[in-house]
Formats: sequence, C-alpha cells, structure tokens
Amino acid sequence: MSRATEESNRAMLRARDAMDRAYAQPLDIPALARIAHVSESHFIRTFRATFGETPHRYLQRRRVERAMSLLRETDRDVTDICLAVGFTSLGTFSRTFRDVVGESPREFRRRRSAAANVPSCFAKSWSRPSSFG
Repeated sequence: MSRATEESNRAMLRARDAMDRAYAQPLDIPALARIAHVSESHFIRTFRATFGETPHRYLQRRRVERAMSLLRETDRDVTDICLAVGFTSLGTFSRTFRDVVGESPREFRRRRSAAANVPSCFAKSWSRPSSFG
C-alpha cells in the first residue's frame, strides 16, 4: 500500500469516526470534508471507494442502528428516538428505518418484545441492518 493510499484511508477514518461520535448532530459534506482535509467531491468519491457506501448512507445507517438499540432497550416514544438520533422529521426517520431494517420502528419494537427470551447477542446479530435495499 502506498503512502498516499494510507494517508487517504486515515483521512476517511477520521471523518467516519466523527460521524460515529456525532451521528445525532447535523453533519454535512463540507464539514466532513474539512475533517478529512480534502475537497467535498473528492471526499464523497473516496469515502464511497473506501467504505462501499456514500457518507450520507453511512450516517443514515448509523442513526438507524442507534435507533434500533433505543427501541430495544428503552420505552421512549418513537418520536423522541427519532429526534435523539439526529432525524428532524418523523416521516423521513420512518421511511429510512423501513428501508434499512425492512419494517417500521413500531413493528420492530413489537417484534422485539416477542423475542424477549432470545439471548441479546443473537437478537442483535439477526436484526443488524446490512445495507439499504
């Protein structure tokens, strides 16, 4: 691996780590590109080449993963969870959740209560989103 490739990978990891830490904050491409010290268009292309999905899709999936955890582990209202993970619209949250998970947040929560006797490591493994459909 060349030095330039290693530097590029480190820059993309810095941006992805920022998304992982601040997934609930409003993050945009200009801010993420600044973190990676590259132009916006280069950031989008390189992020996708490095991680196999666009920065927007990664962030949406990350937010949905956190919402899944909150739906499993708390009794918080779906709207509260939507806002807590960084969505500003319940409609967008529900549509994105369904795209990633294959069911609505309410259906997911209902199914979770039916699977309460399954060890959590198995339940999390079975219900982890793999990608957008």
